[in-house]
Amino acid sequence: MKKYLLVFVLIISTLSLAKAQDRQAIINVMNTQREAWNRGDLEGFMQGYWKSDSLMFVGKTAPTYGWQNTLNNYKRGYPDKAAMGVLTFDILKVEVLDTKNAFVFGGWHVKQAAKMLEGYYTLWFKKINGKWMIVCDHTS
Repeated sequence: MKKYLLVFVLIISTLSLAKAQDRQAIINVMNTQREAWNRGDLEGFMQGYWKSDSLMFVGKTAPTYGWQNTLNNYKRGYPDKAAMGVLTFDILKVEVLDTKNAFVFGGWHVKQAAKMLEGYYTLWFKKINGKWMIVCDHTS
């Protein structure tokens, strides 16, 4: 009986460690995005997104499908470094659902010279080819 209990404890410990590592990997993706944004590098920022026509971004007006279309929308909305301002995130929840899916919820803030833009986001991260990528972003 002690053997089974030990095996059970080891399995639970391994799963908890894996979830913690996945959670940190997701936070690292978001930190890398923030750093790219604050350098004025929209293409670098977009590296956190799944480079696919199936990427879905839901903003204030309508869904956008595709990595390139999402990048084009960012370029229209933030045409230069001044418009991009300084981005910060409040990561309020990272829920690793299983080995390939995670849910992230939080707030975003862009400080421009004359004003502050802010809102909330929900993100669906999926592990693709061993890397956590945003496959669906709802930002308001």
